[in-house]
Amino acid sequence: MATQKRANQADIAERLGVSVSTVSRALANEIGISDAVRRDVQRMARTLGYKSKHGTTLAGGDKRAVALVPLGSATSGLSGFYVGIVEGMRMQAAAMGMALDVRLVNEASVTLDLIRKQVAQADAGGLLLAGIDAWDELAAWTAEADVPAVLVNGSDPKMQVSSVAPANYYGAFMATQRLLSAGHRRILHYTHSHRPTIRQRQRGFEQAIAMTPGAVGTIVNTDQRNTKELLADLLAGKHDVTAAFIWNDIAAVEMLEGIYGPESPLPPNFSIIGFDDLPLAGMATPRLSTTRVDREAIGRGAVRLLAEHMDGERAVQQLEIGVSSVEGETVFPA
Repeated sequence: MATQKRANQADIAERLGVSVSTVSRALANEIGISDAVRRDVQRMARTLGYKSKHGTTLAGGDKRAVALVPLGSATSGLSGFYVGIVEGMRMQAAAMGMALDVRLVNEASVTLDLIRKQVAQADAGGLLLAGIDAWDELAAWTAEADVPAVLVNGSDPKMQVSSVAPANYYGAFMATQRLLSAGHRRILHYTHSHRPTIRQRQRGFEQAIAMTPGAVGTIVNTDQRNTKELLADLLAGKHDVTAAFIWNDIAAVEMLEGIYGPESPLPPNFSIIGFDDLPLAGMATPRLSTTRVDREAIGRGAVRLLAEHMDGERAVQQLEIGVSSVEGETVFPA
């Protein structure tokens, strides 16, 4: 049987329509070669299984990426959430030989110019955006500059940018179904409408309510009432509900003392369930019933997906990480 011819630089040049000299310089990371050409050459080399004269094959070690993490979330009550994601990203990048530069940014002032500068400073060929949603101008730039991007704990309804997120819709459906299975039929959902991921949780709640005869759902948005105001409304009897599904653990834990305190006018079987399973949910008294998000798995999945794009995968993908129920001590029979 004839042995298969080993790919050489001329094969790469022919596939890409460039000179052998260009291929040689790109593989050697010499100056004077654009980032786009260098990435194309290196992707094709990996695709063809090209080996250098030293017998080594191009692998993940030539990949450099920058991860932008929201400063406010990383230093606030959400720190446990994003610390887990960053840990997952770093572990996966190390395992794949990818150089990952993690940088904190103020999410309130993220602009395309800021992202361009961060990518350039890190000399990155790929971009991870944690908790930062995509917009049209950003999507257009990543395509034009050939800098693959992945939203981490985000989603793009326009499907212009790939993303990795927990199963928000199904997780919210599961959390609401848990309250319904306990016999509750009048349930409040406290939500935040500014991010697509959180809007998916509202959809899951609405679907679970719609599928249950006699169930009535009440939706309150953070734009209407903050957590303290909503708690005051519940204690004053302004909502005829016996249970609440809260969009995240932080807001839920803030309400626990008022709901279960000795002076609470609410019935002792009033039930509340959160989402995320942040460390504070386990420290709360009573222990908050919630929905666990595997944050490290989100980080690992984001790096794997980004590596695929840096290797030439063009299809936009939306990866969902499964969630699980945490029993806790705040769901009671109606």
